[in-house]
Amino acid sequence: MERTERQRAVDRRRFLQSALAAGTAIPAAQLLTRSAAAATQKKSPNERLNLAVIGLGPRGLDNLREVSSQNIVALCDVDAKRLEATTAKHPDSKRFDDFRRVLDLKGLDGVVVATPDHNHAIVVVSALKRGLPVYSEKPLTKTVHELRTLLAAAATAKVPTQTGNQIHAGQNYRRAVDIVRAGVLGPIGRVYIWQKSSVKPMKLTKNAHVPAGLNYDLWLGPVAYRPFDPAFSHFDWRYWWDFGGGHLADFCCHYMDVPFWSLDLKHPETVHAWGKKTHDGDNAMPDAMRVEYKFPARGQQPPVHLTWYQGKYKPEWIDVYGKTSAILFEGENGRLLLDYRTRKLFLEPGLEEPKVPQVTPNSPGHHEEWFQAIRGEGQTSSPFEYGGLLTEAGLLGNVSYRAGQKELVWDATAARATNCPEADQFLEVPYRTGWNL
Repeated sequence: MERTERQRAVDRRRFLQSALAAGTAIPAAQLLTRSAAAATQKKSPNERLNLAVIGLGPRGLDNLREVSSQNIVALCDVDAKRLEATTAKHPDSKRFDDFRRVLDLKGLDGVVVATPDHNHAIVVVSALKRGLPVYSEKPLTKTVHELRTLLAAAATAKVPTQTGNQIHAGQNYRRAVDIVRAGVLGPIGRVYIWQKSSVKPMKLTKNAHVPAGLNYDLWLGPVAYRPFDPAFSHFDWRYWWDFGGGHLADFCCHYMDVPFWSLDLKHPETVHAWGKKTHDGDNAMPDAMRVEYKFPARGQQPPVHLTWYQGKYKPEWIDVYGKTSAILFEGENGRLLLDYRTRKLFLEPGLEEPKVPQVTPNSPGHHEEWFQAIRGEGQTSSPFEYGGLLTEAGLLGNVSYRAGQKELVWDATAARATNCPEADQFLEVPYRTGWNL
């Protein structure tokens, strides 16, 4: 029976990816969308959008501030204390602890999703099935299977989506993209990313009780039941495999953004991760990681080798740059070093820094892009189609580590590692009874 279920899971993944690769929509009976007239109806630029925010933790509150220029009609969180504190500032908003009741509201123009990672897919896909535009925090999902299901739903819904990698909208990243695309560095075949942060060690508490006001069953959502523990609720869930993907999944959508964007990277051909758990926490995530990604040539652009370093894993020569977290491009003509707010060129002797014209347009704001797209004015710059590439890269690094630190030969069309059957169990994790995508 176990082999049968695993094969069914593989068949589902292949079906979803085949539909995407062929540009084929999932049958309407499976994914319900708004009518074409409703989906294309434009709103006046001066008309406020009716939005709901689901998840009111730190990221949810940041997003709420960014969208508060609009009409916030509903707020949702499984923690009654958080919900009460937030709705006090938005007294006209309806309050819910169950996201499904939010999505049943009439007249919604969009939904902001800022739940923990393990609930992203279940909320986002439900919203897309209703034809609702979605802004979702990164990473978009916790597993590759969830991601492929989400992308299929987004392709069918054809509504504005935006991935919550808000630094994408900043001037620094956009000017770095212009430098790379202008050919200042020449052909680029090597990229390094290093991150000072690491996994927080967490200890479990014996006989912990669910806090008053927390709907723990809804907090778990589709994840298999495990007793409540303050070690993973509320913020520290990201340091447990059941709920998050650690530091790699948390930051991949920010730090891999410029390489993917400027070099037009898609799916890696191979992914190989190493890691060490040197902390004494009960959580099993490694606090030091190194991940090697190999991408194929794209047209006239050469293959790209990208390395991710995390925590104590880093080459000594990186210290000369004086950055604890950064991105480094290496090309035939020089190097480009950048982080969220700064950038610096190091050109080969005899080469002068050219004046690079601005080609990548400025953003009106990451959330504002989404507002304008909902109103029918332009497109978002980090839709799920793009954010999904960043998400998948991070998830695959974790899969490689968890599958025995083995190199994955990645078949993006089939969404599987052709050389590593041990990886399958981490590409799709069964939902508990009553939950499905």
